[in-house]
Amino acid sequence: MGERRLFGTDGVRGLANGELLTPELAVALSASAARVLAERDRSHRPVAVVGRDPRASGEMLEAAVVAGLTSAGADAVRVGVLPTPAVAHLVDALGADLGVMISASHNPMPDNGIKLFASGGHKLPDALEVAVEDGLRDTGPRPTGAAIGRVRDLADAAERYTAHLLDGTPSLAGLRVVVDCAHGAASAVAPDAYRRAGAEVVALHAEPDGLNINDGVGSTHLGPLQDAVREHGADLGVAHDGDADRCLAVDAAGAVVDGDRIMAVLAVAMRDAGELAEDTLVTTVMSNLGLHLAMEAAGIAVRTTAVGDRYVLEELRAGGFTLGGEQSGHLVLPARSTTGDGLLTALRLMARMAGTGSSLAELAGIVTPLPQVLHNVVVADKAAVADSAAVRDAVEAAQVELGGTGRVLLRPSGTEQLVRVMVEAPTEEQARDTAVRLAEVVAAAH
Repeated sequence: MGERRLFGTDGVRGLANGELLTPELAVALSASAARVLAERDRSHRPVAVVGRDPRASGEMLEAAVVAGLTSAGADAVRVGVLPTPAVAHLVDALGADLGVMISASHNPMPDNGIKLFASGGHKLPDALEVAVEDGLRDTGPRPTGAAIGRVRDLADAAERYTAHLLDGTPSLAGLRVVVDCAHGAASAVAPDAYRRAGAEVVALHAEPDGLNINDGVGSTHLGPLQDAVREHGADLGVAHDGDADRCLAVDAAGAVVDGDRIMAVLAVAMRDAGELAEDTLVTTVMSNLGLHLAMEAAGIAVRTTAVGDRYVLEELRAGGFTLGGEQSGHLVLPARSTTGDGLLTALRLMARMAGTGSSLAELAGIVTPLPQVLHNVVVADKAAVADSAAVRDAVEAAQVELGGTGRVLLRPSGTEQLVRVMVEAPTEEQARDTAVRLAEVVAAAH
């Protein structure tokens, strides 16, 4: 079995119809996925759920994916434009063998991507991704006649997903929320779900035309949402990315509430409800030290993983934990979803506000983020930096200097000859000075 070449941390992504992400690749990739994932159960014709975000290229890639699936003998169930977590949920709910989501998440419109889910709606482990890539070279016989897969549309896909979201969600009556849908996959379902939960909803950037997704809007561009929250006198704002697996928030004054603060609010809420397994939160090394200090004060343990939602998911499943996520707003609640779900996160956040009568600023105030400075240092050899005694000594000295009031993290880029130097400290000046000093040592390392 070979190594992964196509798959990144979140599927296969690139410029749609460019050198990598072509219709030909989509056909081959989906056919291989159908063969690999159906091999585990040969008792029935495999079924695949196919969804996409509104990008114009998604129409082309959806046609190619469906062709690939059916050419491998799998039935394709098209669910149309829906969030990534909706596709994951429907794979599980329909008992399907696999799912395919066509989206590039928060990337610009010209990009697109193909994400795969195994049965149960789970992301593929490394071994299965390698097997799918190896299967691209399969030149064996193809099904013919009645063995070719069939295609159908699931007309009530959005309703099934919305009902899943609302199950167990308390009334949000009395809350006014502005939701920025990024002209993306949540443009219809997010405002509908929040209204049906009882909130007064102002929908922002919810008119996708295939070309405007993430165009200066959504979770990567919070300015318009901040302005709209203040303009409408809303209790909060919610921002999703193109495929709505993320959620960031804005309080009534327009202050940003990032993933770290949202995790803190939900962790305390779940602990109070007896839903936080082992009183433990799972997050990545990039979460601010302020989150760790807040959780320590609340009596909640924090388990830390490498950067990437796949590592958070692995730790959640391995430890049986019930809440994890990233600073970016990608949160996972395994009891309700197998992947990050921005709509579920927003509903849980608003439920905490409604249940306590507290403002978002009050709830999020338990976390005081430390100033954080990040330097990307171009290096000739990342391995040499990792082996450098001078770098190790400098990092240790900086950490001793900061004590328990700050943090140093050096992380090599996974795709470039860069080393990321991140420093958190009680003051912006101290964080900046320490980061500059460490960056100079890293740049000089051979």
